[in-house]
Amino acid sequence: QVQLVESGGGSVQAGGSLRLSCVVSGYIYSYYYMGWFRQAPGKEREDVAHLFTGDGNTYYADSVKGRFTISRDRAKNTLYLQMDSLKPEDTAMYYCAADRWDSGLASIRDWGQGIQVTVSS
Repeated sequence: QVQLVESGGGSVQAGGSLRLSCVVSGYIYSYYYMGWFRQAPGKEREDVAHLFTGDGNTYYADSVKGRFTISRDRAKNTLYLQMDSLKPEDTAMYYCAADRWDSGLASIRDWGQGIQVTVSS
């Protein structure tokens, strides 16, 4: 019913910027958590940044703190990740994720398909 679709990835040189977007379509849930994960080949998926929609609190991984900014546009059902001062180490597949409560108060995580970000030196 719900789909999360990432866009805005691609290849950039070190020091460049990209803005990832995650558009939620289909059935629009009231998510309490929305975030971005990334995974490089041979590595575990890691939490890059996330926010809680209720109070706006944000989290950033130490490796991206000060360079990445997470935000959302509620009216557009879109989550963003502004990535500045990109480094080759940021190269990974980036995934959008969002958590919601079902009718039984179980937490459900919805995932996007992922989008590639490649940063060259």
